[in-house]
Amino acid sequence: MIRTFATGLVLAALMSGAAFAETFEVRMLNKGSDGERMVFEPAFIQAQPGDTVRFIAADKGHNAEVNKGMLPEGAEAFKGKINEEIEVTLDAEGVYGVICKPHFAMGMVMTIAVGDAEVPEGFFEGRVPPKARERFEAQLGNI
Repeated sequence: MIRTFATGLVLAALMSGAAFAETFEVRMLNKGSDGERMVFEPAFIQAQPGDTVRFIAADKGHNAEVNKGMLPEGAEAFKGKINEEIEVTLDAEGVYGVICKPHFAMGMVMTIAVGDAEVPEGFFEGRVPPKARERFEAQLGNI
């Protein structure tokens, strides 16, 4: 009886991390609730390692992918297809810059901060259109 109880405690302890992981839903929209065009809603998420983000293709013509160079070291990049709903589990701490490839120039971006994230030096290296950079900078202010 004691052995069964102890085994149950060990199993509960092992599964407790998964039990507390959160799933965030992000909608890809032509127009947000604030009237802005071409947005992820919400545009910023503070997550913890092990949390999941579900990108929902609420409007057609959008995708979600990590912008080149805008992900933590050791993190796995992701790239959804147009009109595809995808789920991403975030294992690495840091800052993820997410874009909708067809609407990147229009500023369709979002930021995910995982754990005790800090904006890495060189986050804006490479080509970042002005509207996208403006929105990224506003979102990074939440960290």
